Amino acid sequence: MPTPAVEVALIEAVANRTPLNPGQVALVREMATSGARLQLAIAPAGSGKTTAMRALATAWRNGGGTVVGLVMAVSMCAYGVVSLAIFTFGEDVAKERGRGWTRTLSATPLPTWVYLVGKLANALVLGTVIVAAIASLAFLLGGADLALGTWVQVWLLMLAGVLAFSTLGFAIAFVARPRAAAMIANLVFLPLAFASGFFVPMNQLPQVLRDIAAFLPTFHFGQLAHHLVMPASDVAFWTGAETRPLWVHVVWVAGSAVALGTVALMASRREAVTRRG
Repeated sequence: MPTPAVEVALIEAVANRTPLNPGQVALVREMATSGARLQLAIAPAGSGKTTAMRALATAWRNGGGTVVGLVMAVSMCAYGVVSLAIFTFGEDVAKERGRGWTRTLSATPLPTWVYLVGKLANALVLGTVIVAAIASLAFLLGGADLALGTWVQVWLLMLAGVLAFSTLGFAIAFVARPRAAAMIANLVFLPLAFASGFFVPMNQLPQVLRDIAAFLPTFHFGQLAHHLVMPASDVAFWTGAETRPLWVHVVWVAGSAVALGTVALMASRREAVTRRG
C-alpha cells in the first residue's frame, strides 16, 4: 500500500476527532506497508484495535483497495432481503392458504391487491431494517466505512430486490402445497444463496458452481450490489469471472421476476377457478 495513502488516513482520523495513539499508529503503518498477505494484531480488549482497523481500512481505500468486510456486508444485505422475500411471500402466504385465509379474504369486500400491497409494504420496512442493522455492524465492528450516498444506493437496490424476488416467493406459495412450502423455500433459497456467492467469494467455489451461477438471478443481483462498493477489476477477482455490463444483470433480475410473477399469477388464478368450481 502506498505510504501517502496511510499518512492521509492517519490525518483523516485526527480530523474526524478519533486520533490514534502511538501504538495504534505503529500498528496501522506496519500492517499497511509490510506487504504480507496475512497479519495478526493481538491486544487486550478496549485497547483500540477496532479504531486502528478503521484507519487501516481507510488507508486501504485511499490506496485504491477494496475492504473485504464491506463487500461481505453488502453480500449479507443481499442474502437478507432475498431470504425475506422468499419466506415472507412463500412460506407465510402458503400457510395462510392452508388455513383458508385466502378463501376468507375472497369473500370480503377487501380487494386482493390491498392484501398484497400490505405484504409488500411490510417486507420493504423489514428490508430497511436489515440494511440499517448490517450497515451499523459493518461500520462499528468491521471498520467498513462507506459514504452515506453509497449506502442509500445499496438500500434502494435492496428494496428493489425485495420486490423482484417476491415473485419467487409467490410462485412457491401458490404452486407448492401449503405444508410443503417451507421445505421447498429452504431447498430453493439455500443453494441459491451459496451458489451466488453470498457466503464466500465466488472465486473460492468450484468451477461447476460458478458456471451454474451465471444462470441464477440471485447471482446477478449480487453483482449489482458488488458494483456499488468496488471497482470492476475487484468484482472480477471476487467472482472469478469476467465482468459484464450492468444492464445484463438488470435484465436477468427483471426477466426472472417477470417469469416467476407470471407463474405465480397463473397458479393463483387456477386456484381461484378451482375454488369457484
